Amino acid sequence: MDGTIAPLSDIKHLADKYKALIFVDDCHGTGFLGRTGRGTEEHFNMIGTIDIINSTLGKALGGAAGGYTTGSKALINLLRQRSRTFLFPNTLPPPIVASGMKAIDLIENNPNLPERVLENATTWFYSDNHPICPVMLGDARLASQFADEMLKRGIYVIGFSYLVVPKDRARIRVQVSAAHSKADLKRFIEAFAEVGRQFHVTK
Repeated sequence: MDGTIAPLSDIKHLADKYKALIFVDDCHGTGFLGRTGRGTEEHFNMIGTIDIINSTLGKALGGAAGGYTTGSKALINLLRQRSRTFLFPNTLPPPIVASGMKAIDLIENNPNLPERVLENATTWFYSDNHPICPVMLGDARLASQFADEMLKRGIYVIGFSYLVVPKDRARIRVQVSAAHSKADLKRFIEAFAEVGRQFHVTK
């Protein structure tokens, strides 16, 4: 939610020390972290060292639904037999699977795409090398109204508040993509400043 990157190498060191498994939920890392967009594991040059990775075909991969889990053959076989979320839902429609596979192919063969995402985020926003850039407002009602005013200006951002985030930590979550041009980002900042002045949160 905050666009921060977990210190995976430190976590791996502790896991090795205490003989623990590592599970990474990489839904906010897949598609743009790492040279070929493989996520947090690649970002830290740790490919093949994490026990379980769970991620999504949505978000950076642009799909409407679906996700995946990677791990040992024994683990995947266990999930196929015991995981309620695998056993009971309907199968993903083939077009969604195909679009997810194509998105992965595009990212792997165009390393400039993950680079452009992070360049947009770090050049135009205060970001810790991540395209999710939260703008903290604190008040839930303010965050909702702020997002509504941005939408009136043709810019879609999301106001998040409790229960999604802790109380008094409501924010506007800005998500930058490789498709955004400099003109797009300049227009966003101008609109954000205008709405901020309207609600007396910027000068």
